[in-house]
This record gives sequence, C-alpha cells and structure tokens, in this order.
Amino acid sequence: MPDSDDPRPTASLPACDPRFLEGVRLFNAGEFFDAHEVWEDLWRDCAGADRRFVQALIQAAVAVYHFSRENFAGATRLFGSGRRYAAPYRPAHMGLDIDRFWHTMEAHLAPALTGGASGPRPTITLSPDPAGHE
Repeated sequence: MPDSDDPRPTASLPACDPRFLEGVRLFNAGEFFDAHEVWEDLWRDCAGADRRFVQALIQAAVAVYHFSRENFAGATRLFGSGRRYAAPYRPAHMGLDIDRFWHTMEAHLAPALTGGASGPRPTITLSPDPAGHE
C-alpha cells in the first residue's frame, strides 16, 4: 500500500476482476478489438482511480488495432492519449509495469510514430500478485 505522500492513484478495482484478466488474455492473443470491448465494459463499472487506468488499456488496444489496419493517424492519437492516462500509475499498477508496457507499444507502433521499423507485437505481462502498486 502506498504511503500517504505517494501521489499515485491507489487500486479500487480488484486485479482479479475476470474482465480485467480476460482483456489481458485477448490483448496477448492479438485480439485487440475484443480486448477493447471487454475493458470498455469494465470501464463503465469503474469508479475512482482505476477508471483512467482501464481507459489507458482501452486506448492501447485500439491503437494497436488501428495500426494493424494501417490507420496510423488513429494509432498515433490513441497511443498518445493512452500513455498520458497511464502516466499517473507509474511505475506499476495492478501488476502491470507501466513503463515497460508503453515502451513495447512505442516500439511496435514505430512506423506510425516515427517512421521506424516495427517492433514485436506488444503483450501484457502481469506480476504474480497484480493487486495494487508494486
């Protein structure tokens, strides 16, 4: 649990929520639109600090989906907003290493963002106990 001087949001959503984990599974399987749909359902039920975190995941999934359809403008826009939404949760939230995840997103979306070569498809790796801050 963060101390009272920690400005990061604290978890209000159980990391074991089946929709969170199903979205991770779909994202890792390359089913980005479906991951977005599952997380959007979760987002509607979120209140408090986790709402923006889930929104960041939704934006990430849709950014990769747009990229796969060669909609580079959409991918770039959603990458930027998703990364901004995720920033307050650094360094980790609900088992996700925020910086590592967005670094892999940036590498994969390089053709859209910088004109560089695309890196491997991003995946989400959760720590063994994804509850709260790490």
